[in-house]
Amino acid sequence: MEKRRADIIADDLEELVFDGTFPDGARLDENALADRFGVSRTPIREALQRLVQSGLAAQIPHRGVFVRQPGPVELMEMFEVMAELEAAAARLAARRISDAALADLRAANTLCAKAVAENAPGAYYLENERFHQIIYAQSGNSFLRAEAERLHRRLRPFRRQQLRLRGRLAQSMAEHEAIVDALTQGDAPGAADALRAHVAVQGEKFHYLMSSLRPAAE
Repeated sequence: MEKRRADIIADDLEELVFDGTFPDGARLDENALADRFGVSRTPIREALQRLVQSGLAAQIPHRGVFVRQPGPVELMEMFEVMAELEAAAARLAARRISDAALADLRAANTLCAKAVAENAPGAYYLENERFHQIIYAQSGNSFLRAEAERLHRRLRPFRRQQLRLRGRLAQSMAEHEAIVDALTQGDAPGAADALRAHVAVQGEKFHYLMSSLRPAAE
């Protein structure tokens, strides 16, 4: 799946925020960014809107877009809610998922495994995102799906970042397999527990995320 130019720029901007190039409170100037990436302002505007949607930036009327780093409490609260939304989607999907969707999940996992073998977190995340989107859709609950997708977009940069923690790709892959097994067996509680644990950010993962954000805040 080829990525749009605006999405590539948004990914690069997220990295520049995480590595401290653009610190907390920095103004993200459209013209300067267009020059930096060698593009028109249109994909820059789209990329900045993705950062605003994810909460990594805030748009202030008549002033522009500024980097906004979430604090530890806000980030933990968002991941707690995300874990519960995904658990609910998995519980419903275990009762409703189609054979075709299960095949799609296994296909996504095959590509995830390839990315793990190549140590390619970016490629892994693209298939990981598809994996989660399938489960939201198979919940059969359009309201839940919309809420899960909205918060997923908000947390996208942080979910991508934690995949860089040593050993996390292989661990995530094993969690995917457990989720698919539970869904295949129609085990609603097992699927919910597996997906909740997969999404929850705690311990080492959370400390890694906060240490990634710290250079930009200092």
